[in-house]
Amino acid sequence: MNIFEHWPNRITASRFLGALVLFVVFALWGDRPAEEMTTVFASTCFWLFVVVAATDFLDGWLARRDGHVSAFGRIADPFVDKVLVLGTMIFLATMPWSRGWMPAWVVVAILAREFLVTGIRGYVEAAGKQFPADAFGKLKMVVQCMAVGNIFWIYAFDWPEGWRDAWSILAHVLVGLTVLATIGSGVTYVLKTPKVLSGEQA
Repeated sequence: MNIFEHWPNRITASRFLGALVLFVVFALWGDRPAEEMTTVFASTCFWLFVVVAATDFLDGWLARRDGHVSAFGRIADPFVDKVLVLGTMIFLATMPWSRGWMPAWVVVAILAREFLVTGIRGYVEAAGKQFPADAFGKLKMVVQCMAVGNIFWIYAFDWPEGWRDAWSILAHVLVGLTVLATIGSGVTYVLKTPKVLSGEQA
């Protein structure tokens, strides 16, 4: 059976390619000081990221609506999410114009959470149990996307005087919320693991 026979898997694959295009844009034009940032570069990154992130909801919705939920989709969809968000955060933590909002320690904390949760889910599923993403984990993804998108947003448009400072403050707030949501969702996975293994409802 062709895994790309149905639209949900096609969209997931397209999202992965979109993430790669974003990373190429970063690699070619992203390494510049803040005073040399252009709205063309920032707006391109902003819209690429928004489209790829937003279509995460589309492929899942289509798969459930049409009964095309597949093993490939269950594996590939969260994989693409992590590649997009974590890959973009790594670039933001290294670029001169963005690392003030996305310091390296934030990315390390988020990576640590992802490794921990992936390990837990692998262990639980090896024991024959299911450990799907919960509402807290989905909220974490939304907050992360808002934080990343807002950093692009700061430079993506020619803002009136004072507006860029306001967006800068918002970026710091969203990154802080991202850290809290990421750690909080990781803690919930750890606390729920014994219940899932004992057969209680996750």
